[in-house]
Amino acid sequence: MPRKKKTAPVPIGKKIKFARTKKKFSLDRVANETGFSTDYLKKIEAGKAMPPVGALLQISRALEIDSGALLREPESRLEKRIKAQTKRTEDYAYTTLTPGAENKHLKAFLVTVEARQDHKGVDYHHEGEEFVYVLKGKIEVTVGDHVNTLEKGESLHFNSGIRHKLASISDETAELLVVIYTP
Repeated sequence: MPRKKKTAPVPIGKKIKFARTKKKFSLDRVANETGFSTDYLKKIEAGKAMPPVGALLQISRALEIDSGALLREPESRLEKRIKAQTKRTEDYAYTTLTPGAENKHLKAFLVTVEARQDHKGVDYHHEGEEFVYVLKGKIEVTVGDHVNTLEKGESLHFNSGIRHKLASISDETAELLVVIYTP
């Protein structure tokens, strides 16, 4: 009996480029809608940069698409992809914990940041609110100019419209529960 060929998951950057070109949106248009540079958007589309969850929400809104479509994959593929993605995205990975919530205002993610690393690239912001709960490790969440230090069992709730970023500041991989509300 012939073996069924497995199809590789489509990288997020390719999904973004496909949606943008299908709608005939220029990079300039998406840059103006998100505040990201066209160079950063090109890197995302080429798979050379992995946007954080907040950036994906902004990009999907600018492209007038469902943000869940960018992350949706069968669970078994997603688990394999997270392991590969952690290396490819320079120490940062996330997976949705609310599949099927594409059209909802509230979305939850499991975020992993390797020890002593931060998310490379730009600070990010998105309309709404964000809640971060530390499951493992110690992190810094910078909101605007304010630095918040959180350890296992601690949380932070903030206005995600303010530029923010996170970094692992311990010698172990940090695991976080991140809940994002977008109006």
